[in-house]
Amino acid sequence: MPRDPAATRDRLVDAFAGLVVSSGARSATLEAVAARAGVSKGGLLYHFASKDALVEGLVRRFERIAREDLEQMRTAPEGPAEYYVRTSATEADSFAGAEPDPLSTALIALLRLAQEGDSRASEAYVAVNDAWRDLIEDQLGGDRGLARLVQLIGDGLWGSASMGIPVTDLEEILEQVRHLVAASHAAPTR
Repeated sequence: MPRDPAATRDRLVDAFAGLVVSSGARSATLEAVAARAGVSKGGLLYHFASKDALVEGLVRRFERIAREDLEQMRTAPEGPAEYYVRTSATEADSFAGAEPDPLSTALIALLRLAQEGDSRASEAYVAVNDAWRDLIEDQLGGDRGLARLVQLIGDGLWGSASMGIPVTDLEEILEQVRHLVAASHAAPTR
């Protein structure tokens, strides 16, 4: 079976992100990344010549996964607001026991790198976060404040779920989001 260089790069970046999430950026040495990905250090260096290159790879992977998520959000039958809140609770919930989804893993890794001062991680997060909010804002008739409120609901659920705190009232929260969306469409234009 021929090797797939893109799949190998993704596996290496995912191993790097997983180490950053579980143990911090300092523990994500080239040796540790190679071991976690099941490749030799030489195999890692073939794709990523340095830890800095791995950070760049993580940023690119996050942007690619986020573009896919944005497209799903844009075309979701329930609309961007409800999609954002629902997936914020359910995708991060995978951290409580199941294998975490690649978007949540990449996002947490980027946030950890941003906390350590990596501007590339901060910039990637801000750009994607703004794109998510823009889709919600469009659905809400341009109400940026309400879009931010919906996003904060999703972010809070994501934070709770990613720490293993069960989101037991998701349907009730989604019903409130539906009311916010409906009210935004019923509000008179200014």
